[in-house]
Amino acid sequence: MRWRLSNGEEGSEVASVSEERMSQMAFFLSLPPPHHHTDIYVLLNFNISDLQPTATSPLEVKQITAPYGSWKSPIATDDVSAASKLLAGTAVDSLGPSSASSLAPMNPDECPTSSTIGDSSPTPLTPDYGGPIVSYADGVFDARFNRYITLREDARQSTTDPITTIVAVELDSTDIREPEVLVGCISETGEVYKRICVAGCDPAIRESPTEPKWSSKGELFFITDRQNGYWNLYKWVESNNEVISVYSWDAEFSRPLCNFGMNSYELIQSHEQNILIACSYRENGRSYLGILDDVQGSFSVLNIPFTDIDNITLGINCLYVEGASEVHPLSVAKVTLDDHKSKAVAFKIIWSSSPDYLKYKPYFSLPKVIRFPTEVPGQTAFAYFYTPSNPDYQATQEEKPPLLLQAHGGPTFESHGILNLSIQYWTSQGWAFVAVNYGGSSGFGREYRERLLRKWGIVDVNDCCSCARYLVDSGKVDGNRLCITGDSAGGYTTLAALAFRDTFKAGASLYGIADLTMLRAETQKFESHYIDSLVGSEKDYFERSPINFVDRFSCPIILFQGLEDKSVPPVQAREQHGFRKAENIKFTLEQQMVFFARLVGHFKVADDITPF
Repeated sequence: MRWRLSNGEEGSEVASVSEERMSQMAFFLSLPPPHHHTDIYVLLNFNISDLQPTATSPLEVKQITAPYGSWKSPIATDDVSAASKLLAGTAVDSLGPSSASSLAPMNPDECPTSSTIGDSSPTPLTPDYGGPIVSYADGVFDARFNRYITLREDARQSTTDPITTIVAVELDSTDIREPEVLVGCISETGEVYKRICVAGCDPAIRESPTEPKWSSKGELFFITDRQNGYWNLYKWVESNNEVISVYSWDAEFSRPLCNFGMNSYELIQSHEQNILIACSYRENGRSYLGILDDVQGSFSVLNIPFTDIDNITLGINCLYVEGASEVHPLSVAKVTLDDHKSKAVAFKIIWSSSPDYLKYKPYFSLPKVIRFPTEVPGQTAFAYFYTPSNPDYQATQEEKPPLLLQAHGGPTFESHGILNLSIQYWTSQGWAFVAVNYGGSSGFGREYRERLLRKWGIVDVNDCCSCARYLVDSGKVDGNRLCITGDSAGGYTTLAALAFRDTFKAGASLYGIADLTMLRAETQKFESHYIDSLVGSEKDYFERSPINFVDRFSCPIILFQGLEDKSVPPVQAREQHGFRKAENIKFTLEQQMVFFARLVGHFKVADDITPF
């Protein structure tokens, strides 16, 4: 059906728009001036109620019929790489209401920068001169107290007159699987003389406490999953050493703190002197921002367009929120609160990872949360499914689109259903795309997260295969053109799926893991024991490493690897862990596209790409 815009006057010339694109438009060109012989058009602002059905107009653009995967898209790899800015964090200047956003560079030779609201000129945070701001040297091991004593030079206060201190680093070898929250009393000399375990110390309680914070009233808040298996807010009552629930909900109010500076909630002092908590929770793949009243135990949702929220920073009468949505890329928004701190009265995006994204809006494919059955009877898992979307093209009714399935990294991270131009690059060229949150992913509670314990390489692989088969059985994709891709731990899932299953016809591994035993031995310190609980015995390490079963690979595979990678050594696949350079992002996208198109899709891509 076509729609036309009418001003109510008889004989007025109108423009038309398809039903598919109607909801995406806010303005339209229409109405040449009376008695004018030139095709001059004016910009009209209109409401949906002004639209009326009409017959086909001369302005209607006819769609081109072409095979899925061969569509010409304005979203090029240069656009994707230019939009791949990374946000390192948000902080509020103590001198005023301005916010500073710290950006991680795409070029490793560049420095992280800080951008202030209203100032478009970023300033370097780590200049390219001088050495490390904190350094350690000349250490000795103290066997009696199992500690390492070393000399520290701290230039954080002054680079010309750094402070030199002798410090002791405790080397507690205790096998700690879960974190603890400890409260200590500090003497006038700075010694901790009284330690109280608030959470994580009782073996009868399974929990993972995180993000402890003191309120202005001296109350200790933190997040843990002791009651219902979801990370909820709790408070410690010092008088009787009791932990009480602030708000119980089967949703996640936090996530694994694998990066520095992550902040899931902020404590606000209200006019009534009670504590208000600005926080977000995640339920079934969607985030909600709100204000929690500590006294009343009530939660008021703030109406903002973000559906995926990362960090919250408290400003003056406002919140700075790092988030995104199906139609917003990763951004920082200023959310202004009313006097009672219970409603959002203004929402303004102050930084965007892709400021020019709106010009591609007609081509966007919006993700749909799907719940598919796993191989375990009665069990389901989640994924975000994107259909092919390009207003300039259509396929024949008989054809089903090829599918690219993405396995996320971590392996206990999660996929997010947000606007990502790298995904839109595929869907706008006629590919279906699905991002799977296999068992073990964060955001769905402890039980879901622990599905991967001792089963990495099994549950993740099974769930990815189950998701692909579900989409085939639902008639949404072509079962003969199923492809899989993944980076880091997702690259391992990709390789394992191709080695141990026959669901997919081709795959791409980006800095993926082929040898679990080597990963455990050579990875960087932070993740050195990460996979111990995810794999199991030495036999499991061997049997789940795709490199030991190369004879089982029966379909095409393309591998990408950074030579400076500390997490996955290049020897496993032959830049650092995670491609951040613009040229590498562009290269990997283009090569995957032409690789899958030639070997699985059996069509010619619209872009001029030279295979390497």
